[in-house]
Amino acid sequence: MKKTDVKTTAKCISIKIPCYSEYVGVVRLAVSGLATRMNFSIEDIEDIKIAVSEACTNSVQYAYTEKENKYIDILCNSYKDKLELIVSDTGIGFDLNTVTNSRKVIEKDKLGLGLGITFMKSLMDKTDIISTIGQGTTIKMTKKLSVPRK
Repeated sequence: MKKTDVKTTAKCISIKIPCYSEYVGVVRLAVSGLATRMNFSIEDIEDIKIAVSEACTNSVQYAYTEKENKYIDILCNSYKDKLELIVSDTGIGFDLNTVTNSRKVIEKDKLGLGLGITFMKSLMDKTDIISTIGQGTTIKMTKKLSVPRK
């Protein structure tokens, strides 16, 4: 590995939780510990915790009709200058265009996902959502460090 490659290589933590709300707190704690270790500010850590909670909670609430033996995968990539969180499920998926249009939340009884997505997008520096009907959803969120680690 070249010396320049080290700067872009992520340190990865992978978490797999059962698709139940009582496990979302485990993810919050793990991500909070990682963000603290990376020297994020207290405010940024709170933003990260809320965003990852929203992503996991959306999977818990909407991904699967039957939750038994269903899981949510969380990948935490720690870089020198940012934290990248990828939350994915293999659930029913959804059409992002029907959930939210900019910051306008759709009617709650149609699907109900819009507000959580709005939170994730506003709290993180970058949020990408890929969802395919019948295959699942992946949410990739990035938070940059204001002062990169050495």
